[in-house]
Amino acid sequence: MKCPICKSPDSRVVDSRAAEDGFVIRRRRECDKCSTRFTTYERVEKLPWKVIKKDGRIEDYSRDKIMKGILTACEKRPIKLARIEKVVDEIENQLEENYKREVESREVGELVMQHLQKMDEVAYIRFASVYRQFKDINQLMAEVQNLLKK
Repeated sequence: MKCPICKSPDSRVVDSRAAEDGFVIRRRRECDKCSTRFTTYERVEKLPWKVIKKDGRIEDYSRDKIMKGILTACEKRPIKLARIEKVVDEIENQLEENYKREVESREVGELVMQHLQKMDEVAYIRFASVYRQFKDINQLMAEVQNLLKK
């Protein structure tokens, strides 16, 4: 592993420990040349999922797309970035448990909505209004009323 400071290819592992519930190995390294310490992470390379869009197109799964959608819904809400990242991790774990390598975009959207509903009702309504493509205020009100019933 190259040192991020001096670019020397020689470094040694000082400490290793499990992270992210054992799915990642965190390694503290020290450069043999400049003695800089830095951290690296080793994780299992996952095969990419394919997302089947409403119109039948198939595209690669994008964590960034989910992250961007949730960040937009949570804009100016009191939600920390770490919490949003954890939600995206949970969604990916659910995808991994329940689907092979292909998943319909509708199912990804529903998972996002389930998590947002638990996390923040305003963010949930924001996301739902775009995801469900509300045509008028009545559809929005119906969704809010369903939320209030729960």
